[in-house]
Amino acid sequence: MSKIGKKPIEIPNNVKVEIQGQRVLVEGPKGKLEKEFPSEIKIEMKEGKIFLSPKIEEKKLKGKLKKIKALWGLTRQLIFNMIEGVTKGFEKKLVIQGLGYRANMEGDTLVLQVGFSHPVKVTFPKEIKVTVEKNIISVSGIDKELVGQIAAKIRNVKPAEPYKEKGIKYLGERIKRKVAKKAKMAK
Repeated sequence: MSKIGKKPIEIPNNVKVEIQGQRVLVEGPKGKLEKEFPSEIKIEMKEGKIFLSPKIEEKKLKGKLKKIKALWGLTRQLIFNMIEGVTKGFEKKLVIQGLGYRANMEGDTLVLQVGFSHPVKVTFPKEIKVTVEKNIISVSGIDKELVGQIAAKIRNVKPAEPYKEKGIKYLGERIKRKVAKKAKMAK
């Protein structure tokens, strides 16, 4: 069946997990997360580990096998990310490149000046912490999905272009460079 879904999830000592039907509550040193999961997957907790399995019997899986396998692995990874989020947290860093491009915080709003005629304001939920240091924007929080969404929202304001790499990109992201077209000289 699902390679990832079969693996049990270890629960650290400093994390409290509560399973209420298809709803999973995870509480740890950094905060609390709650998520509802698909009804096709059975979630159980035994001996400090979380086990997942499909609710449908193997004989009845024939037509839905691919979908159930995908949901099984996805559910396992989402629960694992919830546990990791409340213990360690998640962080994404973005880099601003370009002459005159800059970012700063005004209260709880990120203000980007990236070559437009006006500054662009980006708001984010209170669960997410955004900091700016020179040309690096750091997005952190306990929910991996939300951190990724906010980082993508910031990046999409002005994605790095392939000619001079001006714009916003993830730290370590490689942009495939293009060579600018040269004007032909008249003979």
